Amino acid sequence: MRILIVTHYFATHRGGIEIVAGEVARRLARTYAVSWAASDCDPTPAIEGITYLPMPTNNVVERTSGLPLPIWSLRSYAQLFRLVRDADVVHLHDFAYPGNWVAFLAAKRFRKPMLVTQHIGSVPYRSRILRLAQWLAHATLGRLILGGADCVTFVSSVVRDYYTGFVHFRKPPTVIANGVDTDTFVDGDVDAQARARATLDLDPEAPVFLFVGRFVEKKGLHIIEALARRLGDVTWILAGWGPIDPDSWGLPNVRVISDRRGAALVPLYQAADLLVLPSVGEGLPLVVQEAMSCGTPVITGEDTAASVGAPSDLVISCAVDGADAVVRWESALRSALADRVGLAAVRKQTATLARSRWTWMGCAAAYGTIFESLHNGSTQASTNFGAGH
Repeated sequence: MRILIVTHYFATHRGGIEIVAGEVARRLARTYAVSWAASDCDPTPAIEGITYLPMPTNNVVERTSGLPLPIWSLRSYAQLFRLVRDADVVHLHDFAYPGNWVAFLAAKRFRKPMLVTQHIGSVPYRSRILRLAQWLAHATLGRLILGGADCVTFVSSVVRDYYTGFVHFRKPPTVIANGVDTDTFVDGDVDAQARARATLDLDPEAPVFLFVGRFVEKKGLHIIEALARRLGDVTWILAGWGPIDPDSWGLPNVRVISDRRGAALVPLYQAADLLVLPSVGEGLPLVVQEAMSCGTPVITGEDTAASVGAPSDLVISCAVDGADAVVRWESALRSALADRVGLAAVRKQTATLARSRWTWMGCAAAYGTIFESLHNGSTQASTNFGAGH
């Protein structure tokens, strides 16, 4: 079976959607012929067994605004039609990208079975213009593509429930949670935490809060900045990249790290008392799973906490919206700081839960089952069509 995966970027771009796509593709390539089409603005990943198809891209939108919206060339779209024509099954990650729109049309044109995995729900942007644009995109393209796909999967029940409110699916959608590399993101006990802090030149006794992700509005960087100013006795490690520059805040308790990914993030997770992620509009962020696999408790928004479904001492839920969001988050963090012994005590339980619930092998196996079903259904339909004529 020939599987064509289409994403906006390759995993080397370091965004959650494309990293998930790469981890699933890595494991599917052991059984199937996997091709991966994405923007050419990053190097292709070093994953064996996958045919990479870089699409000539203009990435000016992300460079100027932080919105990940690459625009592929007309030549890319023509190539994409040929790639879809030659595939047995097409897998789109999210509907919100122009390349995926064209792949959807091509799959319809050539009657190719198509799976769409939707990672992101509604993002409550502060800008009214962005909120309106998002609503229009969801009400039109979202309804068309998710409703027109042969199969739709979601990374969490929260994202599924949002789209179920206005999309008529061809068959009931399913939830497949992202996996986590439990061989890489290993449990950080007290000794591992001490070693990680020594490696990072951190005070072994001082509280450390960690943020991992893109430095953009939807990740809650404005909340992080306000909290860092109010909690000056906490060392804040911000690991990521993007148009927002935390160094410009001029805060001595903020340390920005921009060159780490994958296994290099493990010491950061292990060193932290808590992962702080006030992001919005996400299903189940990969950094939450990685942190928990390393034993690090998490404080995050209500939707993300609901997607995890963990006890409240492992994943603290705090509303992100509203004018008093910073006050709520400060109160929650001060409560956590008052019980750092308790945070340390749940590290083993946090890692055990993550490692028992999320694996990439289980995630990839679930996708493999869907692809087999789609392919067999397509083959059967073709056989029946031929027999009837």
